[in-house]
Amino acid sequence: MRFRTLGGGRGPEVSALCLGTLPFGTTVDEETAYAILDRFAEAGGTFLDTANNYACWVPGATGDESELLLGRWLRSRGARDRTVLATKVGARPDPSRGPEWPANLEGLGDKAVRDGIEGSLRRLGTDRVDLYYAHIEDRDVPLEETVGALAGLVRDGSVGLLGASNHATWRLAEARRIAEAQGLPGYRAVQQRHTYLRPRPDADSGLQRETDGELVDYAEAHEDLTLLGYSTLMHGGYARPEQPLLDRYDHPGSVVRLRVLREVAAEAGATVNQVVLAWLMDGRVPVVPVLGVSSVAQLDESLAALDLRLDAAQRARLDTA
Repeated sequence: MRFRTLGGGRGPEVSALCLGTLPFGTTVDEETAYAILDRFAEAGGTFLDTANNYACWVPGATGDESELLLGRWLRSRGARDRTVLATKVGARPDPSRGPEWPANLEGLGDKAVRDGIEGSLRRLGTDRVDLYYAHIEDRDVPLEETVGALAGLVRDGSVGLLGASNHATWRLAEARRIAEAQGLPGYRAVQQRHTYLRPRPDADSGLQRETDGELVDYAEAHEDLTLLGYSTLMHGGYARPEQPLLDRYDHPGSVVRLRVLREVAAEAGATVNQVVLAWLMDGRVPVVPVLGVSSVAQLDESLAALDLRLDAAQRARLDTA
């Protein structure tokens, strides 16, 4: 396993790959989820990612499932002390705001943030999370309120490092400016959708935000900010070329980038998925991929990317395709 330190040295040391647990307890059953978690830990993985709403959109689910399963696994393996644990607040269904998700998101007001961490700590069976994300932008709440609420959690010891997910770069920068001006802890990690293919400029990603050049440039200029990427392997889209691309990536530019990606994979004796992960981890601004897997075999394929090194010429071809 390879390791790096979050937040430009201000946060914990984590494995270079993070295991996402979004489907655990819903579309991935407990036995399979435990096998994946055990294999990740056996390989030296220390960084686990969840949220307080995963996966509330699955019929019959509440959003509790992923955190509850992860809490059971941590207890059964005695693994909390050797695990860097990340969860999120802001996108959980709030019945008082209506019956339909995502129209009824809890948001990022002071009460939602405080209630959110209490619920997550209870489900995870711990007294502290190492990284806590503001999950979805909430433009109905002043940034000062969200910044202050999150800083309060750091102050009382229930949260270590703060992060943002699915935020516009200017909102991220402004929140960090507010925190710095008030002497408060600010965002030190940002998790966005990030893969090798680029979306169409007019693509509608809904609540999700894609890593773009502006965010990469901002992170390069601010060494205290760590980039993380989710949906890095497009839900298996690279591995199943017979299936149509997700609509946001279905445009002529993707044809060129896919051709180069497959050429580099053939040269390197690697899978396309492994090349994507290596490209992310060793880029101009290194990214921590958040793996979304549903089997041990898929995890093992991703873990092998840790040993793949793209040479300068290969990386240049990928970057300029």
